[in-house]
Amino acid sequence: MVRKKKINAWIIIVLTALLLFLIPNGVFAEPLIPIPSINLNVETAQEPQQVVDSVKLLIFLTLLSMVPAFLMMLTSFTRIIVVLSFLRSALGTQQTPPNQVLIGLALFLTIFIMNPVYQDINKNSIQPYLANQLTYEQATDQAAKPLRNFMVRQTREKDLGLFLNIAKMDKPKNANEVPMSVLVPAFVISELKTAFQIGFILFVPFLVIDMVVASTLMSMGMFMLPPVMVALPFKLLLFVMVDGWYLVVKSLVESFR
Repeated sequence: MVRKKKINAWIIIVLTALLLFLIPNGVFAEPLIPIPSINLNVETAQEPQQVVDSVKLLIFLTLLSMVPAFLMMLTSFTRIIVVLSFLRSALGTQQTPPNQVLIGLALFLTIFIMNPVYQDINKNSIQPYLANQLTYEQATDQAAKPLRNFMVRQTREKDLGLFLNIAKMDKPKNANEVPMSVLVPAFVISELKTAFQIGFILFVPFLVIDMVVASTLMSMGMFMLPPVMVALPFKLLLFVMVDGWYLVVKSLVESFR
């Protein structure tokens, strides 16, 4: 009986220790670090400027959601990702490299190619605006100039003339007079044409390998053996021997010079 009482006493002690360990400290003492309280309230504006600031914040958040579209349409990203997709199709490696790798490579190549444009925007637009030397409108105009010059250099006159004729606008005297609403679609279709031209050049040597392998298998009577399976190692061997990634990346970067 005494032994049973001792066991019950130990059980009570253990349960008490567990309760003291598991119960939050805030039950017995004040917390050392105060927990902030965050409230989102909709209140009546006291001044018109408060409404203007709220609208500006809403517009800014909306523009942030369009950053991926700006990245694809206003930079070198479109040409790079299309060419890399053509290269993967020409190799016939299905999902190798995976989409994440191709997009990551295209993104960092875009950052590398667009770095001079960004430096120009940062020097002549962002930093003066942060130093209160330019107004918002002036900073926006200054930021658009280097980006517009980059896009004009990569845009064909035929594509630019197409959208100028559709918009019924006169031929601009210089790049600064070209509106972005006309320049952006002209730039995109020019990038697509250039990317398709590069893709055609990439396809030719691999197409020759496919034709040679298919003709060889047919002459040997191996109709049941897929030519794609046999041609893939030869295409990979050719691509590695000529250092294909070096040549493709070099050609892409130099095509924007």
